[in-house]
Amino acid sequence: MNTKAYETLHLQQDARGVLEIRLNRPEKHNAFNAQVISDLKEAFDQASVDESVRVVLLTGAGKSFSAGADIDWMRSQGRENEKANVQSALQMSEMFLAIHDCSKPVIAKVHGAALGGGTGLVAASDIAIASEDAIFGFTEVRLGIIPAVISPFAIEKLGPGSARALFLLGRRFNGVEAARLGLVFRSVPAADLGDEIENCLADLLRGSPMALKAAKELAQSLSPQAPQSHIPRCAEAIAKIRGSEEAQEGLSAFLERRRPSWFPEKT
Repeated sequence: MNTKAYETLHLQQDARGVLEIRLNRPEKHNAFNAQVISDLKEAFDQASVDESVRVVLLTGAGKSFSAGADIDWMRSQGRENEKANVQSALQMSEMFLAIHDCSKPVIAKVHGAALGGGTGLVAASDIAIASEDAIFGFTEVRLGIIPAVISPFAIEKLGPGSARALFLLGRRFNGVEAARLGLVFRSVPAADLGDEIENCLADLLRGSPMALKAAKELAQSLSPQAPQSHIPRCAEAIAKIRGSEEAQEGLSAFLERRRPSWFPEKT
C-alpha cells in the first residue's frame, strides 16, 4: 500500500483493496499544475505495481471533479522556451498515460465540473460514472488553445467524428449527454452517485485480479485509436499553440474575466 503523503492528493485504501486517489485542490476546483501532474503520475505508477491494490477510484474534493489545467499555469508554460514548453506538455501526457495504462481497473467518480483536462481524466479512466448534472467540455478553443494532450484518450472513447465536433464547438454538456456519447459509462442522479460507484466496485472485485489486468490489456490492444503512439505529436502541438499570441490573449482574457479579442462584443 502506498502510504506517501502527496501535496495535492489524498490517498486512502480500504480493506477490499480499493485505493481512492482524490484530487485535493478544492479551492482551485482541482485544476492541475506541475505538482498535481507529478503527484498523479507517481500515485498511479505506484498503484499499478502495488499488489495490495485491486481497484483505483479517482475522485475530486469539493465542488468539482477537476476544472482541468490551471489557466495561470498554462499561460506561464506558453511563455517558456520551446524545449521547456514541450517537456512540460510531455509530462502532462505521461500523467494521462499512467492513468490509462494502470494495470488495475480505474473508476472515475465525476461530479461538478470536469472541463478541459478534467474531461481528459475521465476519458483516460476505464469506467467513468457521472452525476447527471456534472459538466463536461472540450473548451480549449475558446481560450486560443487546443485539447492536444487529452485528444488521444478522448478519441479512443468518443470516436473521431464526435470528438471532432466537440473539439471545434467548445460547448459544455452534462452527464446525460456524456453517457450518450460514450465518454462516461453511466450517468445517474447526483443522490445516487455513491451507490452506483459501490455497485461498480462490487462487480470489479468479483473478477480475478489477473483476469481483470488481462481483459484491460486486451481491450486496449484492440483499440484502433490507441493513445500511446500519438503522445509525442500531441505534446508538440499544445506546446506550439500555447506559446502563440492568440493563446496568450485567450488565457489572459479568461483570467481577467473579459472577452478575447477574436470574440466581438454583441451589437
